[in-house]
Amino acid sequence: MKKVLVIGYVWPEPNSSAAGSHMLSLLRLFKQQNWQVEFASPAQETPHQIELSNEGISQQAIRLNCDSFDDYVSKLTPDIVLFDRFMMEEQFGWRIDKHCPKAIKVLDTEDLQCLRQARHHALKQSREFIYSDLVNNIAKREIAAILRCDLSLIISPFEMALLTDYFKVDPTLLHHLPFMVNIAQLATKTLSFEQRQHFITIGNFRHAPNWDAVLHLQSLWPKIKAKLPAAECHIYGAYPPPKATALHNPKSGFLIKGWAENALAVMAQSRVCLAPLRFGAGLKGKLLDAMMMQTPSVTTSIGSEGMSARSSWPGFVANEDADFVNSAVSLYQDENAWQLAHKQCHTVLSNLYDSTVLGPSLISKITELDETLDQHRVSNFTGAMLKHHTMASTRYMSQWITEKNK
Repeated sequence: MKKVLVIGYVWPEPNSSAAGSHMLSLLRLFKQQNWQVEFASPAQETPHQIELSNEGISQQAIRLNCDSFDDYVSKLTPDIVLFDRFMMEEQFGWRIDKHCPKAIKVLDTEDLQCLRQARHHALKQSREFIYSDLVNNIAKREIAAILRCDLSLIISPFEMALLTDYFKVDPTLLHHLPFMVNIAQLATKTLSFEQRQHFITIGNFRHAPNWDAVLHLQSLWPKIKAKLPAAECHIYGAYPPPKATALHNPKSGFLIKGWAENALAVMAQSRVCLAPLRFGAGLKGKLLDAMMMQTPSVTTSIGSEGMSARSSWPGFVANEDADFVNSAVSLYQDENAWQLAHKQCHTVLSNLYDSTVLGPSLISKITELDETLDQHRVSNFTGAMLKHHTMASTRYMSQWITEKNK
Protein backbone atom coordinates (compact mmCIF):
# COMPACT_ATOMS: atom_id res chain seq x y z
CA MET A 1 0.00 0.00 0.00
CA LYS A 2 1.44 3.33 -1.06
CA LYS A 3 1.30 6.26 1.32
CA VAL A 4 0.32 9.63 -0.12
CA LEU A 5 0.84 12.91 1.68
CA VAL A 6 -1.03 15.90 0.28
CA ILE A 7 0.17 19.27 1.57
CA GLY A 8 -2.65 21.73 1.07
CA TYR A 9 -2.51 25.50 0.81
CA VAL A 10 -6.02 25.45 2.30
CA TRP A 11 -8.35 22.75 3.60
CA PRO A 12 -10.52 21.38 0.76
CA GLU A 13 -13.85 23.18 0.24
CA PRO A 14 -15.45 21.46 -2.77
CA ASN A 15 -18.65 23.51 -2.41
CA SER A 16 -16.74 26.81 -2.31
CA SER A 17 -14.29 26.65 -5.18
CA ALA A 18 -13.24 24.74 -8.29
CA ALA A 19 -9.85 24.17 -6.65
CA GLY A 20 -11.53 22.48 -3.70
CA SER A 21 -13.61 20.26 -5.97
CA HIS A 22 -10.59 19.36 -8.08
CA MET A 23 -8.58 18.48 -4.98
CA LEU A 24 -11.34 16.22 -3.69
CA SER A 25 -11.43 14.35 -6.99
CA LEU A 26 -7.67 13.74 -6.68
CA LEU A 27 -7.98 12.52 -3.10
CA ARG A 28 -10.76 10.13 -4.09
CA LEU A 29 -8.73 8.86 -7.03
CA PHE A 30 -5.83 8.02 -4.70
CA LYS A 31 -8.19 6.27 -2.28
CA GLN A 32 -9.60 4.20 -5.16
CA GLN A 33 -6.12 2.70 -5.57
CA ASN A 34 -6.32 1.49 -1.95
CA TRP A 35 -3.56 3.92 -1.07
CA GLN A 36 -3.24 5.43 2.40
CA VAL A 37 -3.93 9.17 2.06
CA GLU A 38 -3.20 11.92 4.56
CA PHE A 39 -3.97 15.60 4.03
CA ALA A 40 -1.87 18.15 5.91
CA SER A 41 -2.13 21.92 5.89
CA PRO A 42 -0.78 24.94 7.78
CA ALA A 43 -4.04 26.83 7.08
CA GLN A 44 -6.71 27.58 9.63
CA GLU A 45 -9.75 25.34 9.52
CA THR A 46 -12.92 26.79 7.99
CA PRO A 47 -16.66 26.22 8.40
CA HIS A 48 -17.03 25.02 4.80
CA GLN A 49 -14.18 22.48 4.65
CA ILE A 50 -15.08 18.88 3.89
CA GLU A 51 -14.95 16.25 6.62
CA LEU A 52 -12.02 14.22 5.31
CA SER A 53 -12.59 11.34 7.73
CA ASN A 54 -15.83 10.58 5.87
CA GLU A 55 -13.66 9.93 2.83
CA GLY A 56 -11.32 7.62 4.73
CA ILE A 57 -8.60 10.29 4.68
CA SER A 58 -6.61 11.30 7.75
CA GLN A 59 -5.61 14.90 8.35
CA GLN A 60 -2.83 16.70 10.15
CA ALA A 61 -2.25 20.34 11.04
CA ILE A 62 1.33 21.40 10.27
CA ARG A 63 3.29 24.59 10.89
CA LEU A 64 5.29 26.80 8.58
CA ASN A 65 9.00 27.27 9.31
CA CYS A 66 9.01 24.70 12.07
CA ASP A 67 11.24 21.66 12.55
CA SER A 68 8.25 19.71 13.84
CA PHE A 69 7.41 18.97 10.19
CA ASP A 70 10.72 17.10 9.85
CA ASP A 71 9.79 14.72 12.65
CA TYR A 72 6.28 14.34 11.28
CA VAL A 73 7.25 13.46 7.72
CA SER A 74 10.14 11.22 8.81
CA LYS A 75 7.66 9.08 10.76
CA LEU A 76 5.04 9.12 8.00
CA THR A 77 7.56 8.17 5.24
CA PRO A 78 5.25 8.90 2.29
CA ASP A 79 5.86 7.33 -1.11
CA ILE A 80 4.18 10.25 -2.91
CA VAL A 81 3.95 13.87 -1.81
CA LEU A 82 1.53 16.16 -3.62
CA PHE A 83 1.89 19.90 -3.11
CA ASP A 84 -1.25 21.98 -3.52
CA ARG A 85 0.05 25.07 -5.34
CA PHE A 86 3.67 26.13 -5.69
CA MET A 87 3.79 27.99 -2.35
CA MET A 88 3.56 24.70 -0.50
CA GLU A 89 6.43 23.26 -2.54
CA GLU A 90 8.50 26.32 -1.62
CA GLN A 91 7.76 25.87 2.06
CA PHE A 92 8.06 22.11 2.43
CA GLY A 93 9.75 20.77 -0.71
CA TRP A 94 13.28 21.06 0.63
CA ARG A 95 12.27 19.27 3.81
CA ILE A 96 10.80 16.42 1.75
CA ASP A 97 14.03 16.24 -0.28
CA LYS A 98 16.03 16.00 2.93
CA HIS A 99 13.95 13.49 4.90
CA CYS A 100 12.10 11.54 2.16
CA PRO A 101 14.39 11.74 -0.87
CA LYS A 102 12.78 8.74 -2.60
CA ALA A 103 9.25 10.16 -2.43
CA ILE A 104 7.74 11.17 -5.78
CA LYS A 105 7.09 14.91 -5.68
CA VAL A 106 3.95 16.03 -7.51
CA LEU A 107 2.83 19.64 -7.85
CA ASP A 108 -0.86 20.40 -8.41
CA THR A 109 -0.76 23.89 -9.89
CA GLU A 110 -4.60 24.30 -9.99
CA ASP A 111 -3.95 27.12 -12.46
CA LEU A 112 -0.88 29.12 -13.42
CA GLN A 113 -0.88 32.01 -10.99
CA CYS A 114 1.73 33.86 -13.03
CA LEU A 115 -0.70 33.89 -15.98
CA ARG A 116 -3.55 35.11 -13.81
CA GLN A 117 -1.38 37.88 -12.35
CA ALA A 118 -0.08 38.92 -15.77
CA ARG A 119 -3.59 39.24 -17.17
CA HIS A 120 -4.75 41.16 -14.11
CA HIS A 121 -1.81 43.55 -14.50
CA ALA A 122 -2.72 44.18 -18.15
CA LEU A 123 -6.40 44.72 -17.31
CA LYS A 124 -5.56 47.31 -14.65
CA GLN A 125 -3.58 49.16 -17.31
CA SER A 126 -6.55 48.94 -19.74
CA ARG A 127 -4.58 47.08 -22.40
CA GLU A 128 -4.30 43.63 -23.95
CA PHE A 129 -2.23 40.96 -22.26
CA ILE A 130 1.13 40.29 -23.94
CA TYR A 131 3.51 37.43 -23.27
CA SER A 132 6.20 39.68 -21.82
CA ASP A 133 3.77 40.31 -18.93
CA LEU A 134 4.53 36.75 -17.86
CA VAL A 135 8.09 37.64 -16.88
CA ASN A 136 7.14 38.44 -13.30
CA ASN A 137 8.32 37.32 -9.88
CA ILE A 138 5.43 34.89 -9.47
CA ALA A 139 6.48 33.17 -12.71
CA LYS A 140 10.04 32.78 -11.48
CA ARG A 141 8.82 31.12 -8.30
CA GLU A 142 6.13 29.02 -9.96
CA ILE A 143 8.25 27.69 -12.82
CA ALA A 144 11.09 26.93 -10.38
CA ALA A 145 8.68 24.83 -8.29
CA ILE A 146 7.54 22.97 -11.40
CA LEU A 147 11.15 22.20 -12.31
CA ARG A 148 11.97 20.99 -8.78
CA CYS A 149 9.12 18.48 -8.82
CA ASP A 150 9.02 15.13 -10.58
CA LEU A 151 5.62 15.85 -12.09
CA SER A 152 3.26 18.83 -12.27
CA LEU A 153 -0.45 18.56 -12.93
CA ILE A 154 -1.63 21.18 -15.42
CA ILE A 155 -5.35 21.72 -15.70
CA SER A 156 -5.57 23.56 -19.03
CA PRO A 157 -4.20 22.63 -22.47
CA PHE A 158 -3.52 26.34 -23.02
CA GLU A 159 -1.25 26.34 -19.97
CA MET A 160 0.43 23.12 -21.11
CA ALA A 161 1.36 24.86 -24.35
CA LEU A 162 2.45 27.99 -22.50
CA LEU A 163 4.82 26.01 -20.29
CA THR A 164 6.38 23.98 -23.09
CA ASP A 165 6.50 26.66 -25.80
CA TYR A 166 7.14 29.88 -23.86
CA PHE A 167 8.87 28.72 -20.68
CA LYS A 168 10.54 25.71 -22.39
CA VAL A 169 9.61 23.24 -19.65
CA ASP A 170 10.37 19.62 -20.56
CA PRO A 171 7.02 17.92 -21.38
CA THR A 172 8.08 14.86 -19.35
CA LEU A 173 7.67 16.99 -16.21
CA LEU A 174 4.05 17.84 -17.02
CA HIS A 175 0.75 15.97 -17.07
CA HIS A 176 -2.49 17.43 -18.41
CA LEU A 177 -5.25 16.78 -15.88
CA PRO A 178 -8.49 18.75 -16.32
CA PHE A 179 -11.51 18.40 -14.06
CA MET A 180 -12.51 14.76 -13.59
CA VAL A 181 -16.26 14.15 -13.95
CA ASN A 182 -18.05 10.91 -13.21
CA ILE A 183 -20.10 10.83 -16.40
CA ALA A 184 -22.17 7.85 -15.24
CA GLN A 185 -23.49 9.86 -12.29
CA LEU A 186 -24.68 12.83 -14.36
CA ALA A 187 -28.41 13.40 -14.45
CA THR A 188 -29.82 12.10 -17.74
CA LYS A 189 -32.67 14.58 -17.55
CA THR A 190 -32.66 18.07 -16.05
CA LEU A 191 -35.25 20.85 -15.87
CA SER A 192 -36.61 22.09 -19.18
CA PHE A 193 -36.43 25.58 -20.68
CA GLU A 194 -39.92 26.41 -19.37
CA GLN A 195 -39.17 25.08 -15.88
CA ARG A 196 -36.12 27.28 -15.43
CA GLN A 197 -35.86 30.99 -14.79
CA HIS A 198 -33.35 33.73 -14.09
CA PHE A 199 -29.62 34.09 -14.64
CA ILE A 200 -26.93 32.78 -12.31
CA THR A 201 -23.27 33.33 -11.62
CA ILE A 202 -21.32 31.64 -8.86
CA GLY A 203 -17.79 31.75 -7.50
CA ASN A 204 -15.74 32.25 -4.34
CA PHE A 205 -15.62 35.99 -3.62
CA ARG A 206 -12.05 35.68 -2.33
CA HIS A 207 -10.91 34.81 -5.86
CA ALA A 208 -10.05 38.11 -7.56
CA PRO A 209 -11.28 37.16 -11.07
CA ASN A 210 -14.69 36.25 -9.62
CA TRP A 211 -15.06 39.58 -7.81
CA ASP A 212 -14.06 41.49 -10.93
CA ALA A 213 -16.63 39.49 -12.94
CA VAL A 214 -19.38 40.39 -10.46
CA LEU A 215 -18.52 44.08 -10.71
CA HIS A 216 -18.47 43.89 -14.50
CA LEU A 217 -21.75 41.99 -14.54
CA GLN A 218 -23.31 44.71 -12.41
CA SER A 219 -22.42 47.24 -15.11
CA LEU A 220 -23.92 45.01 -17.82
CA TRP A 221 -27.05 44.02 -15.92
CA PRO A 222 -29.15 47.19 -16.56
CA LYS A 223 -28.92 46.57 -20.32
CA ILE A 224 -29.98 42.93 -19.91
CA LYS A 225 -32.75 43.86 -17.47
CA ALA A 226 -34.12 46.48 -19.87
CA LYS A 227 -34.77 43.74 -22.44
CA LEU A 228 -35.91 41.12 -19.91
CA PRO A 229 -37.87 43.01 -17.20
CA ALA A 230 -38.96 39.82 -15.37
CA ALA A 231 -35.50 38.28 -15.18
CA GLU A 232 -33.24 38.32 -12.14
CA CYS A 233 -29.52 37.74 -11.74
CA HIS A 234 -28.64 35.52 -8.79
CA ILE A 235 -25.04 35.81 -7.55
CA TYR A 236 -23.82 32.96 -5.36
CA GLY A 237 -20.42 32.48 -3.77
CA ALA A 238 -18.60 31.71 -0.55
CA TYR A 239 -17.25 34.44 1.72
CA PRO A 240 -19.05 37.52 0.29
CA PRO A 241 -17.49 40.66 1.82
CA PRO A 242 -19.55 43.72 2.81
CA LYS A 243 -18.66 45.42 -0.47
CA ALA A 244 -20.35 42.51 -2.27
CA THR A 245 -23.48 42.34 -0.14
CA ALA A 246 -23.81 46.10 -0.64
CA LEU A 247 -24.53 45.37 -4.32
CA HIS A 248 -27.72 43.49 -3.42
CA ASN A 249 -30.58 45.31 -5.19
CA PRO A 250 -34.00 43.62 -5.21
CA LYS A 251 -35.50 46.50 -7.20
CA SER A 252 -33.19 45.85 -10.15
CA GLY A 253 -33.20 42.07 -9.70
CA PHE A 254 -29.43 41.96 -9.00
CA LEU A 255 -29.40 39.65 -5.99
CA ILE A 256 -26.36 38.68 -3.90
CA LYS A 257 -27.30 35.24 -2.57
CA GLY A 258 -23.97 34.35 -0.94
CA TRP A 259 -23.08 30.81 0.06
CA ALA A 260 -24.89 28.02 -1.78
CA GLU A 261 -25.17 24.82 0.21
CA ASN A 262 -25.51 22.92 -3.06
CA ALA A 263 -24.04 24.73 -6.06
CA LEU A 264 -25.33 22.18 -8.54
CA ALA A 265 -28.90 22.50 -7.25
CA VAL A 266 -29.08 26.26 -7.75
CA MET A 267 -27.35 25.91 -11.13
CA ALA A 268 -29.94 23.31 -12.23
CA GLN A 269 -32.80 25.72 -11.55
CA SER A 270 -31.31 28.57 -13.59
CA ARG A 271 -31.88 29.14 -17.27
CA VAL A 272 -28.54 30.72 -18.18
CA CYS A 273 -25.16 30.99 -16.44
CA LEU A 274 -23.26 34.26 -16.94
CA ALA A 275 -19.48 34.47 -16.52
CA PRO A 276 -18.06 37.75 -17.88
CA LEU A 277 -14.51 36.94 -16.79
CA ARG A 278 -11.92 39.52 -17.82
CA PHE A 279 -8.81 37.84 -16.44
CA GLY A 280 -7.85 34.55 -14.84
CA ALA A 281 -6.25 31.21 -15.64
CA GLY A 282 -6.97 27.50 -15.47
CA LEU A 283 -10.46 26.08 -15.96
CA LYS A 284 -13.61 27.63 -14.53
CA GLY A 285 -15.58 25.56 -12.05
CA LYS A 286 -18.77 27.56 -12.50
CA LEU A 287 -18.81 26.69 -16.19
CA LEU A 288 -18.14 23.02 -15.45
CA ASP A 289 -21.05 23.07 -12.98
CA ALA A 290 -23.21 24.64 -15.68
CA MET A 291 -22.35 21.86 -18.12
CA MET A 292 -23.02 19.19 -15.50
CA MET A 293 -26.51 20.61 -14.93
CA GLN A 294 -27.03 21.22 -18.68
CA THR A 295 -27.31 24.95 -18.08
CA PRO A 296 -26.25 26.96 -21.16
CA SER A 297 -23.76 29.72 -20.49
CA VAL A 298 -22.43 32.98 -21.82
CA THR A 299 -18.79 33.71 -21.08
CA THR A 300 -15.67 35.34 -22.52
CA SER A 301 -12.68 33.78 -24.25
CA ILE A 302 -10.92 33.87 -20.85
CA GLY A 303 -13.81 31.86 -19.38
CA SER A 304 -13.91 29.27 -22.13
CA GLU A 305 -10.13 28.98 -22.50
CA GLY A 306 -8.98 25.38 -22.34
CA MET A 307 -12.49 24.08 -21.61
CA SER A 308 -13.89 23.55 -25.09
CA ALA A 309 -13.51 24.87 -28.62
CA ARG A 310 -15.53 28.01 -29.27
CA SER A 311 -17.41 26.22 -32.05
CA SER A 312 -18.68 23.57 -29.61
CA TRP A 313 -19.34 25.85 -26.63
CA PRO A 314 -22.72 25.12 -24.97
CA GLY A 315 -23.94 28.69 -25.29
CA PHE A 316 -22.04 31.76 -26.46
CA VAL A 317 -18.53 33.19 -26.11
CA ALA A 318 -18.58 36.99 -26.30
CA ASN A 319 -15.78 39.42 -25.41
CA GLU A 320 -17.39 42.76 -26.26
CA ASP A 321 -19.93 44.11 -23.78
CA ALA A 322 -22.65 44.62 -26.40
CA ASP A 323 -22.15 41.09 -27.73
CA PHE A 324 -22.26 39.68 -24.22
CA VAL A 325 -25.56 41.44 -23.45
CA ASN A 326 -27.14 40.39 -26.76
CA SER A 327 -25.96 36.79 -26.32
CA ALA A 328 -27.38 36.63 -22.79
CA VAL A 329 -30.76 37.96 -23.93
CA SER A 330 -30.86 35.71 -26.98
CA LEU A 331 -30.01 32.54 -25.07
CA TYR A 332 -32.57 33.40 -22.40
CA GLN A 333 -35.37 34.01 -24.93
CA ASP A 334 -34.65 31.66 -27.84
CA GLU A 335 -35.74 28.17 -26.83
CA ASN A 336 -34.23 26.55 -29.93
CA ALA A 337 -30.79 28.06 -29.28
CA TRP A 338 -31.12 27.12 -25.62
CA GLN A 339 -31.99 23.50 -26.45
CA LEU A 340 -28.97 23.14 -28.74
CA ALA A 341 -26.66 24.45 -26.01
CA HIS A 342 -28.44 22.34 -23.40
CA LYS A 343 -27.72 19.14 -25.37
CA GLN A 344 -24.13 20.14 -26.08
CA CYS A 345 -23.21 20.20 -22.37
CA HIS A 346 -22.95 16.42 -21.92
CA THR A 347 -21.16 16.03 -25.25
CA VAL A 348 -18.36 18.32 -24.09
CA LEU A 349 -18.14 16.61 -20.71
CA SER A 350 -18.02 13.11 -22.22
CA ASN A 351 -15.34 14.08 -24.72
CA LEU A 352 -13.01 16.00 -22.41
CA TYR A 353 -13.71 15.38 -18.71
CA ASP A 354 -14.45 11.67 -18.30
CA SER A 355 -12.91 10.53 -15.00
CA THR A 356 -12.74 6.91 -16.21
CA VAL A 357 -10.20 8.07 -18.81
CA LEU A 358 -8.37 10.83 -16.93
CA GLY A 359 -7.95 9.02 -13.60
CA PRO A 360 -6.24 5.88 -14.94
CA SER A 361 -4.01 8.05 -17.13
CA LEU A 362 -2.65 9.87 -14.07
CA ILE A 363 -2.18 6.66 -12.07
CA SER A 364 -0.33 5.16 -15.05
CA LYS A 365 1.96 8.20 -15.16
CA ILE A 366 2.73 7.94 -11.44
CA THR A 367 3.41 4.21 -11.77
CA GLU A 368 5.80 4.89 -14.65
CA LEU A 369 7.58 7.52 -12.55
CA ASP A 370 7.88 5.09 -9.66
CA GLU A 371 9.70 2.64 -11.91
CA THR A 372 12.04 5.16 -13.57
CA LEU A 373 12.46 7.85 -10.90
CA ASP A 374 16.25 7.86 -10.72
CA GLN A 375 16.69 8.25 -14.49
CA HIS A 376 13.87 10.78 -14.62
CA ARG A 377 15.70 12.94 -12.11
CA VAL A 378 19.06 12.55 -13.83
CA SER A 379 17.45 13.91 -17.01
CA ASN A 380 16.15 16.96 -15.14
CA PHE A 381 19.45 18.72 -14.41
CA THR A 382 17.83 22.15 -14.15
CA GLY A 383 15.51 20.85 -11.47
CA ALA A 384 18.42 19.27 -9.58
CA MET A 385 20.34 22.54 -9.77
CA LEU A 386 17.36 24.49 -8.44
CA LYS A 387 16.89 22.00 -5.63
CA HIS A 388 20.55 22.39 -4.66
CA HIS A 389 20.32 26.16 -4.37
CA THR A 390 16.86 26.11 -2.81
CA MET A 391 17.98 23.58 -0.21
CA ALA A 392 20.62 26.10 0.83
CA SER A 393 18.75 29.40 0.63
CA THR A 394 15.27 28.28 1.73
CA ARG A 395 16.60 25.98 4.41
CA TYR A 396 18.72 28.62 6.08
CA MET A 397 16.01 31.26 5.87
CA SER A 398 13.51 28.84 7.37
CA GLN A 399 15.95 27.84 10.11
CA TRP A 400 16.53 31.51 10.91
CA ILE A 401 12.77 32.06 11.21
CA THR A 402 12.48 28.92 13.33
CA GLU A 403 15.08 30.19 15.79
CA LYS A 404 13.53 33.66 15.79
CA ASN A 405 10.13 32.19 16.67
CA LYS A 406 11.45 30.26 19.67
